[in-house]
Amino acid sequence: MAIGFIGLGVMGEPMCRNLATKSGRAVIGYDVARAPLERLHAQGVTAARDMTALAHDCDIVFLSLPGGEELEAVCATLLGAARAGQIIVDLGTSPVRLTRAVAQAFVARAAAYADAPVARTREAAERGTLSVMVGADDATFAAIRPLLNCFAAEVTHCGAVGTGQIAKLMSNMVLFQTVVALSEALAVARSAGADGKMLFETLAKGSADSFALRNHGLKAIIEDAFPTRAFSTEYALKDLGYALDLARESSVAVPGARNAERLLKAATARGFGEQYWPVVSKLIGEAAP
Repeated sequence: MAIGFIGLGVMGEPMCRNLATKSGRAVIGYDVARAPLERLHAQGVTAARDMTALAHDCDIVFLSLPGGEELEAVCATLLGAARAGQIIVDLGTSPVRLTRAVAQAFVARAAAYADAPVARTREAAERGTLSVMVGADDATFAAIRPLLNCFAAEVTHCGAVGTGQIAKLMSNMVLFQTVVALSEALAVARSAGADGKMLFETLAKGSADSFALRNHGLKAIIEDAFPTRAFSTEYALKDLGYALDLARESSVAVPGARNAERLLKAATARGFGEQYWPVVSKLIGEAAP
């Protein structure tokens, strides 16, 4: 049977394209917008009439959705068509509690569920070099791994359902705090008379080197490049909220993450909500003397 793909946005469209060109399987897509379906038609992706029809025709269905609210709504529809042996794969970043609840609902229909949130950039999605963190039982992971390899360079089986989301949420939580630290260092260095690009290039040669430094720091903060249609401040705030919910449920205090949340909220209030989220550096830079 065909592979289904629901959600053809910034990340979903290139992932679906890679599946269509590399998997050797027919791919059926669905999105509320027609433009990505029209673009993907050239790669052989068939547009579904609706999500129920897609679910009937596909044994594996990938979801690339904005957040938990959308995931819950889409899965409510898919459950009506779920059947034994079908696999639903959530590629988005979703709350852990919701992920486990949705998975149980599909298991009750003899279907399987995997949380497989992706990390890295849209460019990585285009190149097929994403990192995927998977929460699933062994059999489900074995079934979906060849397909994940179509758009990912790194695929990690993190454990049972929910652990993929845990790993992704903690990855984002660390990333947000790292960018805050980089922004603070930049503000101090510039105020003291040092060049910002020199600082970041020098940090990249030592113990402070990181993916955040080389990408968010040198490519966004130093270049003052915070476009829309990238991973926005609003999306970052949503993902960090899921991480903070998990921390609260786990009774763990996370003051550093709370500080990052405060800055993201302030950036949104300043009108930066739709811009690439490292724009929080502007607030820290403006606070410097």
